[in-house]
Amino acid sequence: MNQDYSQYLQWLQMCIQTQEQRILSLEKALQKITENMKQLNEKPSIHVDKIEYKFDQLKVETLEGTLNIGLNPSELSGIEDFAVQNQSLSTPMSPKDQMQRSMKIEEAIYRYLETDLPQLVEAAQRELTVQPNDEYLSFIKQDIIKQLPNRIEQHLKFISDNRSSETTPPDNSIIEALKKEIQNGVFVFFSNLPENLKG
Repeated sequence: MNQDYSQYLQWLQMCIQTQEQRILSLEKALQKITENMKQLNEKPSIHVDKIEYKFDQLKVETLEGTLNIGLNPSELSGIEDFAVQNQSLSTPMSPKDQMQRSMKIEEAIYRYLETDLPQLVEAAQRELTVQPNDEYLSFIKQDIIKQLPNRIEQHLKFISDNRSSETTPPDNSIIEALKKEIQNGVFVFFSNLPENLKG
């Protein structure tokens, strides 16, 4: 029984020591907080008064010059008559039309890449005696897909810049031009391949 009391007393003493350590740490933390509060209270506070702008008190002494908005009556005499005599005017394509046209061309080129590009790559490899490799096909395809939107935009811009008063060329001409570019690009790619990669 004595042993039970001694164990209980030891446990009680441990609890008291733990509580004392905790109280000490809390007192230190409280002391730091009070010091910080003192420092903050000692610093002068910054106070900004209300800022008021009184534009109605501004005074304009002289106002010189001329303000022209639109047409000047004095310039009306220099304007000539502008008449269009049964001619069709070439107006720029609307963004919606341009986007639809671009998507149509892009779709046609994607079909071309799926159907004709593998044969084109094989033919170029045979002609330039390059060892067949499927990685070339996927690399070329990805490269073309990356460049395609820019190339289509350039063709459409070229057409709109150099458009005559007649109708715009059909999308087929752009598609054919892009196909030619792809064919030339494939041959240029394989002809510029380093010798160690050809074999």
